[in-house]
Amino acid sequence: MRHKKAGKQLGRDTKHRKALLRNLVTSLLEHGKIETTVTKAKVIRPIAERIITIGKRGGLHERRRALSYIKSESVVTKLFDIIAPRFLDRAGGYTRIVRTRQRLGDSAHMAVVELIDAGKKETK
Repeated sequence: MRHKKAGKQLGRDTKHRKALLRNLVTSLLEHGKIETTVTKAKVIRPIAERIITIGKRGGLHERRRALSYIKSESVVTKLFDIIAPRFLDRAGGYTRIVRTRQRLGDSAHMAVVELIDAGKKETK
């Protein structure tokens, strides 16, 4: 029985699930939005928001914490230099989930997870 066990298993073992979530969050921060299943979107949303909050704090310790989860240095640099400053005046809710369609192969419900534009344009 799974009584009092939080979190979705997503049909994967622990290492595969953690790698999947890391890759999804990294892609979300790198591209600004991704399309995935609704269940995966609901799982990665709190993780992505926690990482953005770490980016808002700045500092060396927070950069190392972000690098421990996101394995791409360029994405961490983008997080601290571009993404986090956009949300400095926002207390949370940095992402939105928009349901889009059903996938043709297995009729899975799909959704787009995207970073909310806080009224500021991204500069590269």
